[in-house]
Amino acid sequence: MTELTLLLTEGNIETEVSVKQDVFIIGRLPECDLFLPFGGVSRRHARIVKTNDDVWTIEDMGSKNGTQVNHNPVTSAEELRDGDVIWLGNVSLVVILSTNVEQSPSPYLGNSETNNQQITILRNVKELQQQWIDASSINGKNNKEKTIARLKDLVDIAKNLCAAASIEEIFSQVQQVVFRYIDGMERLALLIDVDGSGNLQLINSATKISSHDKNLPTDGSWISRSICQKVFTEKVAIQSADTQSDERFSSEQSILFKGIMSAMAVPLWDENKVVGVLYADAHLYSSQWENNGEEELSFFSALANLVASSVQRWLLVDKLKAEEVIRHRLERYHSPAVVQQLIAVREFPDGRLPPNEREISIIFADLVGFTAISERLKPTEISELLNNFFEEMLQEVFAYGGTLDKYIGDCIMAFFGAPEPQPGHADRAVAAAKGMLSRLQRLNANHFWQESLQLRIAINSGKAVVGDVGSSQRLDYTALGTTINVAARMEPICPPGECVISEATYRMLSQKSDFQEMGDHRFKGIDRFIKVYQTKMN
Repeated sequence: MTELTLLLTEGNIETEVSVKQDVFIIGRLPECDLFLPFGGVSRRHARIVKTNDDVWTIEDMGSKNGTQVNHNPVTSAEELRDGDVIWLGNVSLVVILSTNVEQSPSPYLGNSETNNQQITILRNVKELQQQWIDASSINGKNNKEKTIARLKDLVDIAKNLCAAASIEEIFSQVQQVVFRYIDGMERLALLIDVDGSGNLQLINSATKISSHDKNLPTDGSWISRSICQKVFTEKVAIQSADTQSDERFSSEQSILFKGIMSAMAVPLWDENKVVGVLYADAHLYSSQWENNGEEELSFFSALANLVASSVQRWLLVDKLKAEEVIRHRLERYHSPAVVQQLIAVREFPDGRLPPNEREISIIFADLVGFTAISERLKPTEISELLNNFFEEMLQEVFAYGGTLDKYIGDCIMAFFGAPEPQPGHADRAVAAAKGMLSRLQRLNANHFWQESLQLRIAINSGKAVVGDVGSSQRLDYTALGTTINVAARMEPICPPGECVISEATYRMLSQKSDFQEMGDHRFKGIDRFIKVYQTKMN
């Protein structure tokens, strides 16, 4: 008779829940058989049922967030296997199936678990960190010398790992030590949770020279993902000298089809976080692992602990490098505030900055008579003019914390007040406009172009929707709404070389003396009069 136990982890506390009845309800209601008062768990979330043929299954009961087994949604009654991880919202339950609970203590509480032939060892990683180094527990001179040699190698590899500049160097160091000391191992793989999503990615792999697998598939199809996922999720170390004879693994298709006879896997444990898995296997039964399994597994685990720190450092350095590249690219188009949010875009759904309503000041700065100018220029000269012009004008926008929305031909569209709120966004917009006009005067005096250039600038303030808008192939961080439309309509009435602002912007200014009323205006598509103010920049 198969008995079911569910392992619930809350922080550092692990609780075993024995399922006694054939129908077992899990949910947020106190009357449920397993009461889970956590966010994301529905009142009656899932039902576990024992069938007549001694099989445990799980069904979702129409929960809001759904039920998953090993991150796969449960859409109908699904059979549970030993080591499966059930997810209900953000709560996970590890499935433990046993035919004799008393003779098979749970490995999740830190006990070693072996079958009658000592085929498999399943241990909590915390117990393995220093165990193999204890010379008092090792019998025989040769074993002591072997342990001392291993310890020296670990010291050396720790030094080398600190100096390793790439993940390839890290793996190369590990590969040399593993194939030298652990007998029976043919293939080695390093899998890492690169983005923190819980998905293990194959980073590097190697095969022993004597192995018949000379060229390992780069997609990692030869690896037992079920073993790796169990190690990663449950923070346990696994070693099996004969996976085909162990009922926990013999039914796994990856074990059967890939011909894996012996396997060893340990988590890359960095303090309280698992960052990946160090995995090894072979096509042959390992008598060495059967006789010296604890020692081999403990050494492999100690090695993985050293690797974990290096992998964490590599992940951090890689992240910083990627962010630096992104930052350099984005700073050409966005203010530092937007750049910071875009770098952290992984926190937002679908990798987008979600549209939000913001109080902003929008600015349109347009070159006067550009159409006529472009008629006299070659395409390359037009491109040169605009590139140089935009380069100069954006310095004023960014200097006051503005965000470039887009270029519309020869017009610059920018806004202030998003993505981070800016209480003085109207003052910032006006200051940027004055800066652009003054800068263009200086450029003209220094013969920036073969003829003098002039700007028209319009500013309006009010509520707008700001965020990423577009398709999956192309996104624009932009502002939308009537506030933007009004500013665009105001720009054509602005005298050359000046700036006009709306009444809404005028009211927000801390210094109003530079502006004079220009009158009420009616604009196309706007069903009300807009009072406009203007100022001439000297």
